[in-house]
Amino acid sequence: MSSLVGYNAVITGGGRGIGAAAAIALAEAGAKVAVVARNEGQVVEIAAELRSNGHEAFAFRCDVADPREVRDLALSAREAMGRIDILINNAGTATSNPISRITIAEWRHMMDVNATGTFLCTQAVYDSMAERRWGRIVNIASIAGLQGDKYISAYTAAKHAVVGFTRAMAVESKGTGITINAVCPGYVDTPLTDETIARIMHHTGKSWQESLTSLLEQAGQPRLIRANEVAEVILDFCLEEALGRTGEIVVLDGTETR
Repeated sequence: MSSLVGYNAVITGGGRGIGAAAAIALAEAGAKVAVVARNEGQVVEIAAELRSNGHEAFAFRCDVADPREVRDLALSAREAMGRIDILINNAGTATSNPISRITIAEWRHMMDVNATGTFLCTQAVYDSMAERRWGRIVNIASIAGLQGDKYISAYTAAKHAVVGFTRAMAVESKGTGITINAVCPGYVDTPLTDETIARIMHHTGKSWQESLTSLLEQAGQPRLIRANEVAEVILDFCLEEALGRTGEIVVLDGTETR
């Protein structure tokens, strides 16, 4: 029997990249999954693919930075699956600008999607998990949540908030049966990284490969991380036997082999 048979999972940012890989990993482990994103078409496609492979999957559109939409998401997911046992806070966005060019709108957008979205989704499921004395919450942060780099101060601040929130909630949730952990990957082979490379190309005139090489060298990464590598860590945190693991911050920088 698969490890997560009988459990239900919600994955935000589930339409592509890490979120889609996590949805596939959890579904293959036996969980019912609800994939969530602002782009409804993407999650509908992922859910359909999962169902075609024999898994139970649902798709929901939600802007995780909107409290009303998050409340509606929690209600809809419970109606579809019965309860929410696992929450993967993966929805996120990134921009890059020197401090002089960061607008207040850009700053707030980074905070709203990356940090406030994680808070709102956690808040929406926390009490019901605590009542059942079982829950798994995994927050997708970033290496930028542990260190800094040029031109990403808004993104870095938001991901630091996610890491801090994870650590605080791990303490607050002790004794409830809920575990809360974070994964901090470097640059992952996803559309979000493709967008970063495209910005480098635009500003420097470098080729795609030159821009990728420059990005990896600046980050100290030997290679791009694969989305399924991140999904494996997420899955490990969701298992029944992971009860003793909470408040962990796992870094993936491309040097490990999984």
